[in-house]
Amino acid sequence: MKQALIIVDIQNDYFPGGRMALAGMEAAAGKARRALDMFRANGLPIFHVQHISNRPGATFFLPETDGVEIHQTVAPTPGENIVRKHFPNSFKDTPLQKLLLESGVEEVVICGAMTHMCIDTTVRSAFDLGFRCIVVPDACATKNLEFGGLVVEAPHVQAAFMAALSNPFARIATVEELQDYLG
Repeated sequence: MKQALIIVDIQNDYFPGGRMALAGMEAAAGKARRALDMFRANGLPIFHVQHISNRPGATFFLPETDGVEIHQTVAPTPGENIVRKHFPNSFKDTPLQKLLLESGVEEVVICGAMTHMCIDTTVRSAFDLGFRCIVVPDACATKNLEFGGLVVEAPHVQAAFMAALSNPFARIATVEELQDYLG
């Protein structure tokens, strides 16, 4: 089964000093880099997804800012695909599905940010489109959320979303476990 790596929104604004810093982003990016190195070493397809905000009132990932750039930790190399999106779903109004199908990909390995937004939406969409999915939780980052006056800390947000995705949408595998799943 042919696999591809999809790295979602590991961009400067999510790092310390950025406009939307996430909990654990630096560690997640380091793990995403390890996954990226595995895919490069195995000659497997890689897709970098870059969010560019185009809605009125957007506060991060603004066009023509340093914050919108893909972080150096996972910077694309020549020949790697860059898919630009404007919505949480990496497939909505992008060529991602077409590119994956043209590459013969049946299973996608997904990591990046934000777990509760773009990772969740992209995984569910990939599943709906017929791709098998693996999510690398330690290569994903999120933030504290609030609902009804209750603050949900980032580690709990991460755990809840990984639990929700784990059946039936995706297999959850740490970067250390990922090597066992690469074809």
